[in-house]
Amino acid sequence: MPRRPGLTLSGHRDARGPLRFRTIQVCPKDRLTFPRQAPDAANRLRPARLLWYDRRWHLEGAPMFDMRRREFITLLGGATVWPVAARAQQPKMPVIGFLNPLSPDGHKERLRGFRQGLNEVGFVEGENLAIEYRWAEGHFDRLPMLAAELVRRNVAVIAATGAPTAARAAKAATTTVPIVFATGGDPVRDGLVASFNQPGGNTTGISFLNTELAAKRLDLLRALLPGTVRVAVLVNPVNAMNAETTLRDAEVAARTMGLQIQTLNASTSREINAAFASLGRERPDALFVGGDGFFVSRRFQMVNLASRHAIPTIYADRQFSEVGGLMSYGSNSEDAWRQVGVYVGRILKGAKPADLPVVQASKFELIINAETARMLGLNVPPSLLAVADEVIE
Repeated sequence: MPRRPGLTLSGHRDARGPLRFRTIQVCPKDRLTFPRQAPDAANRLRPARLLWYDRRWHLEGAPMFDMRRREFITLLGGATVWPVAARAQQPKMPVIGFLNPLSPDGHKERLRGFRQGLNEVGFVEGENLAIEYRWAEGHFDRLPMLAAELVRRNVAVIAATGAPTAARAAKAATTTVPIVFATGGDPVRDGLVASFNQPGGNTTGISFLNTELAAKRLDLLRALLPGTVRVAVLVNPVNAMNAETTLRDAEVAARTMGLQIQTLNASTSREINAAFASLGRERPDALFVGGDGFFVSRRFQMVNLASRHAIPTIYADRQFSEVGGLMSYGSNSEDAWRQVGVYVGRILKGAKPADLPVVQASKFELIINAETARMLGLNVPPSLLAVADEVIE
């Protein structure tokens, strides 16, 4: 009999030559259970000695127990295979893909919202769900390759967040894997869905309309600074769809309000520095920062530069105001990502993307940093303070 881990084979040969009996010690890790005379713990832990004689296996110390050799070998083999079979029967953990054009920096709160949404429908990362993350680290041209990787990984759903370009890359990579997007633009205009109520195809998601609020942000700037005439608008040209939408809506609203718009572009940290240096020289009345995930990741840099150059600035995300930005107005992005998690969970449970209408963000927040206003020498009108969702002192 071949040796196996946990088995000790020994034999005895008498003077007449032939092997009269064989002994096998079966260690506890072989998971074999035989009747024992002594049920105490010490005896249960000791190896059992099986003796082969009289064409049968006999358990030493248990004369009433014996089995034929073939039966024993069958049992021994079954004990080895059973753990493997048990593991094979465990249900397979679903895997979803997560695609974003930026890096994890600056997305802690949003990711918390995404995971909260998954939890609400019964999925917990690492327990009954695995997530494959793909971050483009600001290289938007890598999104098609990363989306294709997720498709090859056979993920059950792709959550495409951060920009319409992520959702478009996922949509181009597959027509069968369900896609749930989070976008600040109009998903119909961006070609992601056929309509809000009937998305069609394999795509649905959340629109938090951050690029659709240009008129409201300009109006808030004018309420804070009644004499405003010239407003600079900063966008990220690499995030082309977002930038085009922001500039188009801002220019339309500015004409209605009699404002002049100056466009600035920045897609790197160095370009942000250059843009603010230009603002310091040209001195517009205010700055409008377009909604963009890259800008969120550079919020500390941007808020510090706005403070250094004493430029009143309005942002699209509350995270700017929380670190010292003057004012922000936009949807609650953490809640929007929570809804993405909810939709992903519902699809994992059998829902079809085509049957899930696109959700439009319903929570919009005006955050005013009163301390920054005082530092800039601004008196925030009581009417503006009254409508603010939060005033940071």
